[in-house]
Amino acid sequence: MKKTGQWVTLEVLGSARNAERGLTLIEILVALGILAAVAVVFLLGMSTSSKAVMVSQEAVAVDSLAKSQMEFIKSQAYVKVAEYNPNDPAKRYELINIDPDLVAQGYAIAISSPQDVISPPVPGSENIQSITVNVTRNGETAFELVGYKVNTGG
Repeated sequence: MKKTGQWVTLEVLGSARNAERGLTLIEILVALGILAAVAVVFLLGMSTSSKAVMVSQEAVAVDSLAKSQMEFIKSQAYVKVAEYNPNDPAKRYELINIDPDLVAQGYAIAISSPQDVISPPVPGSENIQSITVNVTRNGETAFELVGYKVNTGG
């Protein structure tokens, strides 16, 4: 009786092992497919977040450069619109010094000629001018800031 019971048990286990071999291969392939899909989604998420960080860093850099330039212009002596000459250091607004790392990345600043706020100027309005600061990266405009300078000296 023991032999018969053992025989049946062995045969049942043997048939179960044959069935498991096929399922195990399929299970491994499905698991690898799921793992690959998760890895692809993870890598795409990392790629997207790194692009977002780069865009954010550029936005902060150009905003900071433009605001720094505008504040530097406001600290300089007032230059009347009629006398403004971008080629004469005494009759123009000076540029800030840009960090060499930013220059290496292609950032540059340009100041447009100031404009009277009221055109044609009425008496007293020539003491207010609008100034546009352009920040470029690799020759393309990245940010434009328009500010106003007031002649407090009269």
